[in-house]
Amino acid sequence: MDYYDLIIVGAGPAGSTLASALGNSGKRILIIDKQDFPRDKTCAGWVTPAVMKTLNIDPQDYGTSRTLQPIRRFRIGMMGQAAVENDHGDVVSYGIRRFEFDQYLLSRATCPKQLATPVKSIVRREGNWVINDTWETPLVVGAGGHFCPVARLLGEGPGSHETVVAAKEVEFEMTSEQASVCQARGDTPELWFCRDLKGYAWVFRKGNYLNIGLGREDNHKLTGHLQAFVEEMKSAGRIPADLPGHFKGHAYLLYAHAERPLVDDGMLLIGDSAGLAYTQSGEGIRPAIESALMAADVIRHAPDSSASSLQVYG
Repeated sequence: MDYYDLIIVGAGPAGSTLASALGNSGKRILIIDKQDFPRDKTCAGWVTPAVMKTLNIDPQDYGTSRTLQPIRRFRIGMMGQAAVENDHGDVVSYGIRRFEFDQYLLSRATCPKQLATPVKSIVRREGNWVINDTWETPLVVGAGGHFCPVARLLGEGPGSHETVVAAKEVEFEMTSEQASVCQARGDTPELWFCRDLKGYAWVFRKGNYLNIGLGREDNHKLTGHLQAFVEEMKSAGRIPADLPGHFKGHAYLLYAHAERPLVDDGMLLIGDSAGLAYTQSGEGIRPAIESALMAADVIRHAPDSSASSLQVYG
């Protein structure tokens, strides 16, 4: 059995940020993720300047070899109605590709990583957690998104009792022909609100990459809403008529609706596994980063991994 002071389940922005923040703590840390990296991640893919500043990322350096689309304005409308544009002047966000961004953050974490490894079992044994009958730790942190296996052990776990946002999106590199007919502009993402205000769709261009998607709190007719939106955008000439690939889905909790317990003995949740996405926008990366930094501070100073010692994080 390999022993670690801390095992992080999930190598996305929350998990990698926690590992990096504890890099000089003297703790032996392991990150486990079911996927290999770099990997595709279903996400519209933008971050605010606050994220770049908090993570000490120089935009100019990051954008030298990776996609970084400055955003200065938004094109906003209600589906079926005319859109308006609001110009902020300064850069208010950046478009990124999660394929690159998550790999970049993970590369900054110097601890051991066990990738392409699904977590099949987490059991309590003599006061520690044993994962896959292979790794042992007194503290396991759930950073594996909405369906994180660590979150299943806290409270009722992920399930039908939760009001989730369900989303579908596709991101692809446009051909020169597709790029020439696509009216969406890189510095102006388009946000189109559903008429019942239960969600919104987006058209987001990042250089030659185009990201199209739709997310709703009421997901019963998600595919129908998405298909209608895509056809409307094609008819208006906002997007190319020939979209490659298929739309991928994902789910997450909005903070106002999340009731997951965050802490228990030897256990703690961060990022989407805790349900921290901003209620109005659905932004998840910034709260994932900030929750990881809060957790790192608590873990660094906690006398042990009991729930009472970790509860200040909650």
